[in-house]
Amino acid sequence: MIMAARNNLNGKTGSGKKTFTISAFSENHIGLLNRITIIFTRRQVNIESLTVSGSAIPGIHKFTIVVNETPEKVEQVVSQIEKLVEVLKAFSHTEEEVIHQEIALYKVPTRALVEGNKLEQTIRSHHARILEVRPEYTVIELTGHKEETQALFDELNNYGLLQFTRSGRIAVTKSSKELFTSYLEEAGEKTVEYE
Repeated sequence: MIMAARNNLNGKTGSGKKTFTISAFSENHIGLLNRITIIFTRRQVNIESLTVSGSAIPGIHKFTIVVNETPEKVEQVVSQIEKLVEVLKAFSHTEEEVIHQEIALYKVPTRALVEGNKLEQTIRSHHARILEVRPEYTVIELTGHKEETQALFDELNNYGLLQFTRSGRIAVTKSSKELFTSYLEEAGEKTVEYE
């Protein structure tokens, strides 16, 4: 049990599965999210988190999808995503190839903050910050990996946690240049050669 938890923290899961971050770049079309998630459903691949945002290129959106799966199955999924007309390019990355973070918000009763300094010490020890203080509640924010945001959640539960939410992963590659930008430059060079 402990070994399985340790492997999961290192991006490994049982049965040859690992944690992968899939990045898909597309134009913003209605229904695209549905078509992408159907690809995962058909292959019985569970999505751990999914975030959609603008990219460095105006008009191009980036889907960041986290899965725990075998490399072969991830390759199949990426290949199927690229077959969608609206998708320009998709990539898969191992944990070692990306820098990633998540953001978490916690709402706790304000009385827990004023009744003693233990809650404040807990917030500081996790490098979290207080976003807003109201008479009834206080909102705390933490940016970090899932394990870090979960650890703070576990501690804040002792103070009567009122609400909790965690975003999906956002990630950039460790390579010096964005792979999608390189892909577009190569595609542009090939177009010039054919003209």
